Amino acid sequence: MPEGPEIRLAADKIARVLEGKQIVDANFGLPRLQGREADFIDATVNALETRGKALLTHFDNGLTIYSHNQLYGRWYVVKRDAYPKTNRSLRLALHTRTHSALLYSASDISIWDQFELDLHPFLARIGPDILNPALTWREISERLQSQKFRRRSVASLYLAQDFLAGVGNYLRSEILFDAGIHPSARPADLSRKQLNSLGRSTLKISLRSYETAGLTNPPRRVAALKKQGLRRGEYRHAVFSRANKPCYECGTPIRKDTLAGRRLYWCADCQVS
Repeated sequence: MPEGPEIRLAADKIARVLEGKQIVDANFGLPRLQGREADFIDATVNALETRGKALLTHFDNGLTIYSHNQLYGRWYVVKRDAYPKTNRSLRLALHTRTHSALLYSASDISIWDQFELDLHPFLARIGPDILNPALTWREISERLQSQKFRRRSVASLYLAQDFLAGVGNYLRSEILFDAGIHPSARPADLSRKQLNSLGRSTLKISLRSYETAGLTNPPRRVAALKKQGLRRGEYRHAVFSRANKPCYECGTPIRKDTLAGRRLYWCADCQVS
């Protein structure tokens, strides 16, 4: 499933062709939404917003299209009516005079009045977006210490969208490694310094992934690994998908476990507390 940085990158791409533009044609592929196309023809897209893994397309008529890619959804941005060759099912098409934004395979799509968005079942329960510029490491540290979260393992917390929206499987492994925190640790058992470090790593790794289209290794390490002839999949992450390979920091083989129902990678030497 795409994580927060991937959804934000998709929103950026869509915004370049839709934001400030008038919709001249629209199509909904889900039967329950068919017939609503007229609500968006001649409307102007005001903004593309992401909240965690959800994308919100805001229009000047007071309506918003909510979409969540879930496991299989994928956006395409193409020249007007230049549909891609794919066996996927088209679920949403928004057309300007020059471009088309097309969402395939997703089924979690709905239309909302903007003043009611906070009542959406998903949006109402999620925590702060990891890529929200207003989010600070101090706020993350405080949330870690709150009664709601402090006695849960960080491996569990870092998949919980009510804790932070947009974190997923690869970010979880990479953030915990960067902060040097053991996956089974609970915030209640960590020092203030460790909690602050975890807050800083959360922002740093999430922003790095967004700015580099998915790389979580530090830039210097990426450059060095590229010089060795490694491919993107081999230099992308510090620990994720690197089971049994040596840790870049200490040389210890990276471990792979299943925690909170998802695979997690970590270094037993670097993440001891």
